[in-house]
Amino acid sequence: MSLAQETEMSATEIDEFLSGAETGVLALARDNEPYSIPISYGYDAETRAFYMRLVSTPDSDKRRFLSSEPQARLVIYDENEPQTRYRSVLATGTLEQIEPDEMSVEEIEQYGEARRPLFEIWGAGKDELDIKLYRLEPEELTGRRTEVDRDF
Repeated sequence: MSLAQETEMSATEIDEFLSGAETGVLALARDNEPYSIPISYGYDAETRAFYMRLVSTPDSDKRRFLSSEPQARLVIYDENEPQTRYRSVLATGTLEQIEPDEMSVEEIEQYGEARRPLFEIWGAGKDELDIKLYRLEPEELTGRRTEVDRDF
């Protein structure tokens, strides 16, 4: 039997966790229809904003959802082996598309923090890919830490 103790993370703990993590799951919703995808992101602890580079194809659900200005929830989590500590942060708000010519130097730096996979495979040609930059300034940002005592 195990005992779990859950604790809210402080703003400082949340910022440290998000600055050290690189990936999460972005969930989008509109008209009672959900959609979620794994993403990489950059995080600015000073403004508490997330920066994402999202790629979609012409007939993709991703493109359909992104064009509708959906509500968004970004989930970032980790677990520490041997599964005795879990941390997660939820950021909720609306994605804002950013035009490259309107970006500040600080915003450009944040996109550099968003890691890309070593390779990407797309069924469509490059000319059909839609690559857009987004910012999520959360209306709500919460984190929790769970410590599990397996010897209990």
